[in-house]
Amino acid sequence: MNYADCAVRWGLYESAKKFVGYPITPGFEFAGKVAALGEGVTGFEVGQDVFGVRLFGSYATQVCVPAHQVRALPKGWSKVQAAGFPAVFFTAYHALFQQQRLRPGMKILVHSAAGGVGTALLQLGKIAGCEMTGVVGSSHKVDTARQFGADHVIDKSTQDLWREAEKIAPEGFDVVLDANGYATLKDSWAHVRPTGKLVIYGFHTMLPKQGGKLNWPKLIWGWIKTPRFNPIDLPNQNKSILSFNLSFLFDRRDLFSEGMDDMLRWIAEGRIQPPATRCFPLKDAAEAHKAIESGQSVGKLILVSEEA
Repeated sequence: MNYADCAVRWGLYESAKKFVGYPITPGFEFAGKVAALGEGVTGFEVGQDVFGVRLFGSYATQVCVPAHQVRALPKGWSKVQAAGFPAVFFTAYHALFQQQRLRPGMKILVHSAAGGVGTALLQLGKIAGCEMTGVVGSSHKVDTARQFGADHVIDKSTQDLWREAEKIAPEGFDVVLDANGYATLKDSWAHVRPTGKLVIYGFHTMLPKQGGKLNWPKLIWGWIKTPRFNPIDLPNQNKSILSFNLSFLFDRRDLFSEGMDDMLRWIAEGRIQPPATRCFPLKDAAEAHKAIESGQSVGKLILVSEEA
């Protein structure tokens, strides 16, 4: 599961409204065994272990998906590990390799570096030869960020985030990746160097961390406090803002195939580690949502059916 699933549940996910509507079953990714093949489908066998992506609906014991959205399970990976792979790693891949061009030695700052997307960004950034700085919100997450490739880790619970960031990159970072929203966006932008890029892919700090329901005053206040960027100013500042939502890219088979082919090759070469995982029974999806909303979880949370 992903934090986006919570946003789907709250009714805030625009693509859920556009492509499916409510009521809706969340879930973008899955892993399991092939139960049956559609007419003309080749390259797979019944009983084969596979993983893949789906435009919602993966909180289920059975799914039916187009063959191009499915891949064979990586050698040496469990279905649990593979189920937590596509969404976060393709988010990281698209942000780093399809929206921009990285060069060895670039300095990159990753917020929420011990989470699913954060650990994927750290690994892919290292593959590109970049110097990776990970930001975590609790001391127990420092080792996780280092394990997945962070050259520097800033622990916001014990350190001044931006003072430490300025020590690491006095001229600013080439790339800052931020899914926090208003709490860090203004300072993230201030610490992007000229010719650098701020990549925005979420607004977590506007959303609740407990209770499971939207806090509308907090949401409205967060919207008010979110910085606005004037396009007239951008050329003189000589830096850029990028943003995306992967669920609007399901029609781009070319991008998906490019990303999955590259990453499966890196897995085979031992350059990508499986994500850290924590499992919940499928029937306890509500408890998993509480865990990911809390901001205290590490890695990926996986829902496992009794049939798995």
